Amino acid sequence: MLLDFLSGQDVLILIGEITVLVLLGIFILGIIVGVLIVASARKGKFYFPRLLKPGLSAVGTVARGFCRLLGMDHKDLSIFFIKLRNKMNREAFAKTAVEKRAVFLPQCLRSMKCPAKLGPEGLSCVNCGQCEVREGKRLLQDMGYKVFIAPGSTVVKRMIKKYRFEAIIGVGCLMEVREGLEMCDQYGIPAQGVLQLRDGCVETAVNWDDVMEVAKLGAISGSKGSTSIMDEIIIETA
Repeated sequence: MLLDFLSGQDVLILIGEITVLVLLGIFILGIIVGVLIVASARKGKFYFPRLLKPGLSAVGTVARGFCRLLGMDHKDLSIFFIKLRNKMNREAFAKTAVEKRAVFLPQCLRSMKCPAKLGPEGLSCVNCGQCEVREGKRLLQDMGYKVFIAPGSTVVKRMIKKYRFEAIIGVGCLMEVREGLEMCDQYGIPAQGVLQLRDGCVETAVNWDDVMEVAKLGAISGSKGSTSIMDEIIIETA
């Protein structure tokens, strides 16, 4: 064997050279991924998306650092990652039967006067009509979705384990959606993230048209006349 002809010092030098080459390869790949991220974000088009996702997993730290050098802050990167995961998961999500899908809503969408009680499956909406959750939930359930109002990721994990969902829509703030999509990736579940219109812990808001647009993927084509889902919710809650 080659190592039989090498001294201890030669082996150390060889290991050092291999290590340097590996680190250099990681650095170069990180720069390539970083350039693709910045170019995709600025052009509004994903370049080599199938390279971006595994590339981020392999050299994410280097790529993110390079992106920051080029002017992308943490928020920009998070939004990009969410859009990328949505795009990569879109086809598999659309192929999943609605009855095997779930929607997880954040508890911060509810009214401060919400009378709902917390149970093992999250908050149990009593349909009081003090916020838009009632009608949004009804529309989703009419399509066949299981809808949960989750106070945290613990409930999400519990429901995934209990019902064995095959596709998920997650609504939330930037951090919640990003972490939720990452969690679903680990479970091998195609997920779609929808960002809220405003963040915060109390009485936040989401564009229900955005939620329903995602919910209709592979399920319903067309729309109900010219009335948007938001209009329908406003009419119902008025």
